[in-house]
Amino acid sequence: MKKSIYVLAVIALTFTACKNEKKTEDHHEGEKTEMHDNSDGHHDEEKAESHDNSDGHHDNDKSDHNEERNIEASVDKNAATSAMIDGYLEIKNGLVSDDKAAAAKGGETLLKAFSNFDMSTLSGDQHKEYMEIVENATEQAEHIVKSPIDHQREHFESLSEDMIDIVALLGTEKTLYEDYCPMKKTSWLSESKDIKNPFYGSKMLSCGKVQKQIN
Repeated sequence: MKKSIYVLAVIALTFTACKNEKKTEDHHEGEKTEMHDNSDGHHDEEKAESHDNSDGHHDNDKSDHNEERNIEASVDKNAATSAMIDGYLEIKNGLVSDDKAAAAKGGETLLKAFSNFDMSTLSGDQHKEYMEIVENATEQAEHIVKSPIDHQREHFESLSEDMIDIVALLGTEKTLYEDYCPMKKTSWLSESKDIKNPFYGSKMLSCGKVQKQIN
């Protein structure tokens, strides 16, 4: 019981810290922010203009997939997944730096890695599961290549779930950290133990916590 209370307290402190960081950022901006609830009927013009779905993105993309997969985590030191992970981390680091072009370049790297991956090495069950995951991951990467940065971040949420599943399914030789963003209620992979949040970038760079280490 004491352990449960302690865990809840840690989560609450992390969430509060992120909200405080967000509040400070909003105060410095002095204008509309992501925390604006539009209760006065006002809608942010910039957001409305950029969210025209011209890239084929739809708000319900994430809800259309991502039925929870039950994948037993592999302990294989698999070098074959390294190119995919490198592309994914390139996207992540671009978003951390608020750099749309760098994130898009990472998307291209990841698509190339998917294309070059040798699926003949996979068992029957692995092959089926991998194909289901990579189909969606490819779609997310394609959107990241051509989207504005706010959409890149939305697609990165779904892509992160897919990459976490690929690592669990196939294994990796890399040391990675699975981090969690309490504001987005979603996880991402990082090569560093230091928290650098790709969903908010400089607005809330240190928001999040390490959930586990892989390898």
